[in-house]
Amino acid sequence: MIDLKTFEVWFVTGSQHLYGEETLKLVAEHSQEIAKGLDASGKIPVRVVYKPTVKTTQEIYDTLLAANTTENVIGVITWMHTFSPAKMWIRGLAVLNKPLLHLHTQYNRDIPWNSIDMDFMNLNQSAHGDREFGFMVSRMRKNRKVVVGHWQAADVEEQIGNWSRAAAGWYDWQGGKFARFGDNMRFVAVTDGDKVEAELKFGFSVNTYGIGDLVALIDAVSDSDIKALLEEYIEKYTIAPDLLPGGERHSSVYEAARIEIALRKFLVDGGFKGFSDTFEDLHGMVQLPGLAVQRLLAEGYGFAGEGDWKTAALVRAFKVMGSGLEGGNGFMEDYTYHFDPNNELVLGSHMLEIDESLASTKPSLEVHPLGIGGKADPARLVFNVAGGAALNASIIDVGNRFRMIVNEVEAVEPQNELPNLPVARVLWKPLPDMKTGCAGWIYAGGAHHTAYSQNLSAETIQDFTEMAGIEFIKIGKGSTIDSIKNELRWNDIAFK
Repeated sequence: MIDLKTFEVWFVTGSQHLYGEETLKLVAEHSQEIAKGLDASGKIPVRVVYKPTVKTTQEIYDTLLAANTTENVIGVITWMHTFSPAKMWIRGLAVLNKPLLHLHTQYNRDIPWNSIDMDFMNLNQSAHGDREFGFMVSRMRKNRKVVVGHWQAADVEEQIGNWSRAAAGWYDWQGGKFARFGDNMRFVAVTDGDKVEAELKFGFSVNTYGIGDLVALIDAVSDSDIKALLEEYIEKYTIAPDLLPGGERHSSVYEAARIEIALRKFLVDGGFKGFSDTFEDLHGMVQLPGLAVQRLLAEGYGFAGEGDWKTAALVRAFKVMGSGLEGGNGFMEDYTYHFDPNNELVLGSHMLEIDESLASTKPSLEVHPLGIGGKADPARLVFNVAGGAALNASIIDVGNRFRMIVNEVEAVEPQNELPNLPVARVLWKPLPDMKTGCAGWIYAGGAHHTAYSQNLSAETIQDFTEMAGIEFIKIGKGSTIDSIKNELRWNDIAFK
């Protein structure tokens, strides 16, 4: 997975020449200290890099233009230590095409009541300097994140960290490539969408490849490579004796390893960040690629089934955003309900492809029949997903725009063995409750496929959505059906 410390956000402080060289020297010293402190914060996963104070229109323009073109710079943090006349920022903000965070802070936490004088006031003007800057960003209708508070406060560091994770996911999408083996599952609506508009809006491309391209690689895999991968399976997973080499059903695991090797080669050689397939278009394959998909997801690739390229891309973005955090991110589907009025639950799963990184215990490698697809019994990993706070997110195409929908959930540990359900699975309670969570999701048009996260907050996903410039609907604590329906109506007007 991506090391987020390879990414930078630039810390840019605004001022002007009005206050003299001594004041500007202090501005620079304070700015360097703040940038250094944020860079050292354990809550901020990327590098925070100090840039010299900008004091003129040209300095602002040159700095923000350089941020656009410097590799691995994923965003810019701005702060007005003094008053920085905002007309100076117009040219620079007009060209800035990377995410922007406006930090409304000041160097000192407290007012020095006994010593404060006009020199102190001239230096520490963020309270109104940031308002001048904020007006111009609003006047230019630029999306940005505003974080308020002292720069050493834990909640401020956490908000900056969440935003930087969103910026990393957004950066990863730019120029990203996603492969689609075959087309969409026949007659299914929500998983399809406008791939041209998606590339314009999100920066990644989606192209279709015939399954024969993959089958040719499968046929070329060597026995020695398969045997080496089988040894990894044996070491890492619980495996029944008849699936081991020499066992009666070992051929299913052997074929799964062959598919994994070929699929990984296809993705690596093509520079892809994720993929989708559909069980209706796997001509020439012996079995569906269940085990291979689960393991590739755990390595950081995005995936969604039945040709759902939007969710595959979103899963990849979640994986980048959640890098280094405890917990996982993966492909999910709302499968069936438990309508016990005292314990209402959703069972989330999929045919084969739930992400190994979500497993709460050592997965079991198993082979079982699959009622669809018309292929041989596929290998897959079977496990439970841990309880705890989580969320489901879906990107849908509603015709004139894309919409991101997030439902916060509370996952619960399975209380039953489920001996006849040989798939990876998770149980959760939608927030604020089953009726509101499910009805709100349906009113919003949310898909049955989602990106499931154990470690990202709705705030981070909203930051990401702001960077994309698309609609955001959150369903969680405090949500009501009326509030959700009203927000959808208002958004219809706002997005025209």
